Amino acid sequence: MMVTEKNVIMDETAIRRALSRIAHEILEKNKGIENCLLVGIRTRGVYLAQRIAERIKEIEGVDIPYGELDITHYRDDRAGGGDNREAMDRTVVNSNLTLPAGCSGIHDKKVVLFDDVLYTGRTIRAAMDALMDCGRPRMIQLAVLADRGHRELPIRPDYTGKNVPTSRHEQIEVALTEFDGKDEVYIISNREER
Repeated sequence: MMVTEKNVIMDETAIRRALSRIAHEILEKNKGIENCLLVGIRTRGVYLAQRIAERIKEIEGVDIPYGELDITHYRDDRAGGGDNREAMDRTVVNSNLTLPAGCSGIHDKKVVLFDDVLYTGRTIRAAMDALMDCGRPRMIQLAVLADRGHRELPIRPDYTGKNVPTSRHEQIEVALTEFDGKDEVYIISNREER
């Protein structure tokens, strides 16, 4: 009989600390926020980008634009659709990228792409394809809350909340207050009970 174990590896405090550290690292690496744009991959990546934008405003006293990216049609490993949540006060750049009203797009910007968990790299490859269809950024950086390894593509995050070595039989799940009602990162393992 298979038993599923679910263990919390990051609680609300650990997530808050990780995001604060990532915000400081983004500021340091980019020497501020000039020409920077935060873009979250739907769904939880959007909330991570929003939280980082809020932290950067607390630190620097300046707003940094953030948007959301729907990569549904760029995936090569999944069928199905994303959520159809409408963004308030946003401008749709194309059917995949929604940015703040007044934002001129991604051309020549330093784009920091956010996702909750980095695994094979296929989600990030799809996101980069979607971004490139929206314009030509100066550079793309990657920020993830959890990196679990097992890459199938040569993709590496620039900013990581937590490295979590896993087996292929384990899963990492992220819960965020805005979508799930709480902040936690879980490792889920299936083991055979004797």
